[in-house]
Amino acid sequence: MKRLLVLALAGLLVALGWTPAQAALPSKQLTGYWQNFVNSAQPLKLSQVPDSYDVIVLAFANADPATPGAVTFGVDPDLSNALGGYTDADLKADIAAKRAAGKPVLLSIGGERGNTDLSSADRVSAFVGSFTRIATDFGIQGIDIDLEGTFDAANTASAIRQVHDRMGDGFLVTMAPQTLDVQPGGRYMALIESVKSLITVVHTQYYNSGGMLGCTGQLVSQGSVDFITAQACNLLQVLRPDQVALGVPATPQAAGSGYVPPSVVNSALDCLAKRAGCGSYLPTTAWPGISGVMTWSINWDASSGWAFSAPVRSHLDALA
Repeated sequence: MKRLLVLALAGLLVALGWTPAQAALPSKQLTGYWQNFVNSAQPLKLSQVPDSYDVIVLAFANADPATPGAVTFGVDPDLSNALGGYTDADLKADIAAKRAAGKPVLLSIGGERGNTDLSSADRVSAFVGSFTRIATDFGIQGIDIDLEGTFDAANTASAIRQVHDRMGDGFLVTMAPQTLDVQPGGRYMALIESVKSLITVVHTQYYNSGGMLGCTGQLVSQGSVDFITAQACNLLQVLRPDQVALGVPATPQAAGSGYVPPSVVNSALDCLAKRAGCGSYLPTTAWPGISGVMTWSINWDASSGWAFSAPVRSHLDALA
């Protein structure tokens, strides 16, 4: 009964246009992607996401085939069936409850198979209109940029600014670039520079990659502390530490390659925050304000009995 009352009150506030200021995010955040589709990971209602997650990102908005640039969103029919009839109304109520609990829910664009075409001003306008309607309708508190194909950095930056302006100063902006995209000169770097005053967190995907250059110019192979730390410092030269998080898969099955156990993730956090627990790369300075960790995905974490989030959450709390 108590949960029903909370859901009803939160849903009423959202329906009345409640737009609270940005949630007071903890200094060390755990962000997870919620899969709005079915694969081998455990299907979940949003209400089943544990409190260990501070930020939840819905994956993903879909390109609207009828309107170039526009996006659509709703509970995937296969997911609905897998959950016994989960509806858009159910998801909206669950989002409202998460908001009421101080857990922001964002909507991601892109993904491995997704595409959002922002190649013209008209398409940007269509995107902004459709995304803000969805955000208002579902009570979404932020946008996540996970464009993994080619994109127009200037137009994408314009879209982000327009969405942010329409939704208000409390609206969160996150990004999930691939490792290559935030190497020096990478395609995300111009976008990040253009909108970095609006960025909440960039959580680079430190997986599904070959060797990459660390910030001292050395080639580092994935699947190690050094792969994470020696690349994170590239981004830490551009953004504040609280704007930089570490993106890792929750289980070996969650990514094609690059999985590391939670102990390695925690060592990478220690290395960046305290210059302790490092591999062969030792940062020249510590970044105690490092934001935290992102994982793909909450569903894969659930499939492992929360074997990822439990130890990482505890470590983040110890660093806070």
